[in-house]
Amino acid sequence: MELEPVAYKRILGLIHKGVDIPNPLTLDIGEEVDIDRISGRGVKIYPGCRIYGAKTVIAPGAMIGREGPVTVENCRIGPRAELKGGYFKEAVFLEGANMGLAAHVREGCILEEEAGGAHCVGLKQTILFPFVTLGSIINFCDCLMAGGASRKDHSEVGSSYIHFNFTPSGDKTTPSLIGDVPRGVMLNKPPIFLGGQGGMVGPLRLGYGNVVAAGTILRQDFHGENKLIVGKSHSGTVVDFNPYAYPSLSRVVENNFFYLANLKALEEWYAFVRRDFLREQESGEWIYEGLMANLAWGRKERIKRLRAMADKIPGSNGMGRSKGHVNPGRQEFVDHVEEACELFSGKTGADAGAHRDRFLEKLSAHKRNMDGPYVDVIKSLPDALSAEGTLWLDTVVFEICRRIAEIFPSMRLFKKMAR
Repeated sequence: MELEPVAYKRILGLIHKGVDIPNPLTLDIGEEVDIDRISGRGVKIYPGCRIYGAKTVIAPGAMIGREGPVTVENCRIGPRAELKGGYFKEAVFLEGANMGLAAHVREGCILEEEAGGAHCVGLKQTILFPFVTLGSIINFCDCLMAGGASRKDHSEVGSSYIHFNFTPSGDKTTPSLIGDVPRGVMLNKPPIFLGGQGGMVGPLRLGYGNVVAAGTILRQDFHGENKLIVGKSHSGTVVDFNPYAYPSLSRVVENNFFYLANLKALEEWYAFVRRDFLREQESGEWIYEGLMANLAWGRKERIKRLRAMADKIPGSNGMGRSKGHVNPGRQEFVDHVEEACELFSGKTGADAGAHRDRFLEKLSAHKRNMDGPYVDVIKSLPDALSAEGTLWLDTVVFEICRRIAEIFPSMRLFKKMAR
């Protein structure tokens, strides 16, 4: 068997750069792939792999396909990241991130430093902060998870866990926040544990330090911290079902916009903090571009799902009655959803500049003294400085939420939010 001349030259070019390819005849590399984006330092691509996409980046020390064939399509794979087997498309993996055999990681995903999962894990529009670990046979789409500070102190999802992200009415307005961005990025909050053979019905919010017992299906928010949560089964019953009643519309809308506000805070963090660290890495600027693109993708996905839900409500207002009353928030949501979504189309107008600048000035001085990688620098921040960073990002989130609440007054959103 002979390789086509073009394919042969591209694979030979990778080998000459220093990429370890034990069996070149089994590698398929798309003609659109820019081999200048693939490092020659410590990269190993095992037999049976397929590398596609003009945006694909493979940084030094990355390992592809150690447990089984891997297909990579337009992924940004950071230093020492390891994709052991499966399909990976339009995802970003930061330093030391890893996924086991038969993984299925799709659009909009970001796995930060040393985050990862075992075998048979499905992700889409999922963001895992550093060290977050997923067990085996898990479906964990449309959520963000934070918590923990190291490989020995990390948030974890037990095997056979499901984040339920699709409703009987066909809605995917279901993003869940396990932790949050303003505190999670500081890498100093207690880990969260989701017990195996359990699930979460999105959109939910869960506080730090909580332990959810194995087999529990979460159906409500738990804002408190450091609790053991043991679920109970539904009692058996048969009742009439109305897929468009939306009895919890205000909570669903609030959690969706709170999730979007957290994505905005993460975008700020990446732009003003992450980027400087990534610039110091080989391929770091390309990886940064991938981070920002996936955040934009996540924002677009959440807005699309809110609009789709709003489109269903006008034709179902008669079915949304409960004891002779109609929730006034239903029509208010339909009438003003576009105005609310516009808040995420550009600058938020949040008055966070002063908080941001004070934090960044002190962070810069700390970084010069610390002179280490991102995780080490952030973990070493004094508590007072971490608190200043959280205040900056909280200001971004709270200002957006305040403006959302003004747009939907009858829905009484974010009334329990404390600053």
